[in-house]
Amino acid sequence: MNCATEITSENEKPAPQKTAKELEREAKKQAKLDKLKQKLEKQQAAVPKKDNTKKEKKKDIKESAIYTTHTPQGEKKNITDSLPDSYSPKYVEAAWYSWWEKSGFFKPEYGRKSISESSIEDKFVIIIPPPNVTGTLHLGHALTNAIQDSLVRWHRMKGKMTLWNPGCDHAGIATQVVVEKKLWKEEKKTRHDVGREAFVQKIWQWKQEKGERIYHQLKKMGSSYDWDRVAFTMDPKLCKAVIEAFVRLHDEGIIYRANRLVNWSFTLKSAISDIEVDKMELSGRTLLSVPGYSEKVEFGIIVSFAYSVEDSDEKIIVATTRVETMLGDTAVAVHPEDERYKHLHGKFIKHPFCDRRIPIVTDAYVDQKFGTGAVKITPAHDQNDYEIGMRHNLPFITIFNEQGEISGGYGKFTGMKRFEARNAILEALKEKIYISKPKTIQWLCLFAAEVKIS
Repeated sequence: MNCATEITSENEKPAPQKTAKELEREAKKQAKLDKLKQKLEKQQAAVPKKDNTKKEKKKDIKESAIYTTHTPQGEKKNITDSLPDSYSPKYVEAAWYSWWEKSGFFKPEYGRKSISESSIEDKFVIIIPPPNVTGTLHLGHALTNAIQDSLVRWHRMKGKMTLWNPGCDHAGIATQVVVEKKLWKEEKKTRHDVGREAFVQKIWQWKQEKGERIYHQLKKMGSSYDWDRVAFTMDPKLCKAVIEAFVRLHDEGIIYRANRLVNWSFTLKSAISDIEVDKMELSGRTLLSVPGYSEKVEFGIIVSFAYSVEDSDEKIIVATTRVETMLGDTAVAVHPEDERYKHLHGKFIKHPFCDRRIPIVTDAYVDQKFGTGAVKITPAHDQNDYEIGMRHNLPFITIFNEQGEISGGYGKFTGMKRFEARNAILEALKEKIYISKPKTIQWLCLFAAEVKIS
C-alpha cells in the first residue's frame, strides 16, 4: 500500500467536502476580520502616549480690588467710579467710616435740636459689653458686635433716637497678671519692686496701647458707636458713679460689709472668683507643681489622726485631705443620733499644738456612715465648715497670711509655707498622737488657691 494513501477505520466517515459557496463565504469573512484588525492597529498607533508625570496646575490668583481714589479724611466717598468685577471688601468699605463720624450719623443728637426732646419710647440706648483691655478682639467679639450693630441701626432707621456707647474694661486681675508678666520679662521686676504708683502707670500705658487697638478694630467693622462718649471703667467719672452706687445701696441696707469665705491666691495676693480657680479632679495620689514651690506637692490622699478628749483617756479620730488646716480647728462635729459619741456630747478635746479647747458639737450635717462619723471643723477655711461654724457660733481662726504662710502662735509651724507646714504637721502628729497611714481618694483639688475668711 502506498504510504500517502489515507487510512480510515470502518466507523470513521470522511469529512464532507465544502462547496464553492461555503469556501467563498469563509474567505470573505476572513478578509473582513483582517481588515478590522488592520484598522484597530492603525487607530492604536495614531493615539499619542500618555505622559504619566503630573503637571502642576497654575491657578490665576487675582488680587482683591483696592479703592485708590483720593478721598480726604471725613469727606464722602466718590461713588461715581465703576465697581470692580468681583466683590472686594477692601474696595467697598474704604473711606466711609470717617465721613459717617464727621457727619454725626451715630450721635443721638443727629437730626434733633436736643436729646431731651424725645420720649422714652422713642429712644434706644445700649452700651457695649466692654471688652477686656488684656488683648485684642477675636471672632466672638465680631459676632456679638455685628448683632448689636444690626439692632442699633434698625432702631435708627425707624426714626428713634439711638446711642450705642463704646468703651473697654480694665479687667482687674487679668490685666494685672499680663502687665506683671511683661514687667518681669522686660525688667526682671515684680509690681512690689516698682511700687504701686509706678505699676498703676504701667497699667495705664498698657491700656492706651491695647485700648486704641480695640477701638480701631471696632471701627474697621463699621460699628455705629458715638466715639465722643467712649468710656473706660477706670475713668474718674465712672469710678465716682460706682462709689455713689455702692454708698446708696449701703445706705438702703441692700448691701453690707461682712466676713465671708473667698478664694485667696497667694501668688496674686488677691481674692479671685470661683471661675478663676483651677479645679482638678484627682483619682488618687498625685504630685502637682504649685507656684512658689521648687518640688511637686502631694495631693489626693486622706489622713486620719486622733484628738484626745479632755479629762479622759478616750480619743476621737477625724480625717482630712488638708491636714495643715487642723491648726484652725475650732470644733469636732458628730451626728446627734450617733450612739458611738452620745456620751461625748458637750465635752472638749485638747489641741496638740496650741492652747485651745475644742468643743464636740452635734450637727445633722455629719454623715454617720462616712469614715469614723466624726468631722473636724475649720470654719475659716472650708465652705461646709463655715456653715456649721455659723450655726454653732464657733470662732473663725485664719491660719494663713496673705503670702500663704502660717500665722499665729503655732510654735515651729509659724512662718512656714502652707505645704511645707503640711509635711511638718504630719511628722509632729506621728510623734504626739495616733495617725493612720494616708489613703488615696478621689478628690476635687483647688491647688492654686486657698479658701480663707476675708
